Amino acid sequence: MTAARRPLKSLGQNFLVDGNIIDKIIQAADIRTEQAVLEIGPGRGALTKHLAERAGRLILIEFDHALAAWHRAQFLENSSVTVIDADVLKVDLESLLPIVPQKWNVVANLPYNISTEVLFRLYGVHSRLARMTLMLQKEVGDRLVAPPDCSAYGVTTVLLSLWFDISRVIVVHPGCFHPSPKVDSVILNFIPRPEARAEVGDEEVFRAVVKSAFSMRRKTLHNCLKSAEFAKTIDCGELLEACAIDGRRRGETLSLEEYALLSRHVIELLPKN
Repeated sequence: MTAARRPLKSLGQNFLVDGNIIDKIIQAADIRTEQAVLEIGPGRGALTKHLAERAGRLILIEFDHALAAWHRAQFLENSSVTVIDADVLKVDLESLLPIVPQKWNVVANLPYNISTEVLFRLYGVHSRLARMTLMLQKEVGDRLVAPPDCSAYGVTTVLLSLWFDISRVIVVHPGCFHPSPKVDSVILNFIPRPEARAEVGDEEVFRAVVKSAFSMRRKTLHNCLKSAEFAKTIDCGELLEACAIDGRRRGETLSLEEYALLSRHVIELLPKN
């Protein structure tokens, strides 16, 4: 078996083949000497060989069993490279990324069909990360850097911005891949913040508030919040009044700080056990 095997459509495989874009990703990743690096979905290894040259420790998660075996063979004599043959959505990232003197750097060309799920899993281990350099479908990337009060602004925008500073590196056109996808991609840098951008009180409550606010985008904020689990025990009208937020607004118009305010007040209004 060689890495040149035909891409599997079932796994959403689009292999990066443009050398200039590969260089841009490696430069954006800014890997420090002896840093621990996680690459998700190494595919045919376009980035992997560069990462292995720079990283003190490199972990690869590859869901394609044949490619995982190929990478194991490639790095058989390199003890600093570990290959995990698994679905990243089922890997315990908290156990995989132990707290080390230098935090982890994540590099990935994420399959479009699971990119949002992977983002939320990485969000869960943000305190262990130094940086993420991710290739995403441009539509997903646009959501992550969108300002309030636009159609792209949504759940992922608000939640990820709580703990990450996110910036666009470069747009990547379909011809840079084999096979060529039907849409543009984008490379984004995610820099974890030492402290949350806003005080939310409880992150589970915060996530519930944000997800309910966007659950029905055409409905008013008041109607959306009424669908949340916490609305069974608190009055959403009272909640919005306490926060001085007009319930006729829609979720996409609220800033991160306003969502944080709502989250803190939900905690205050919830019945105490």
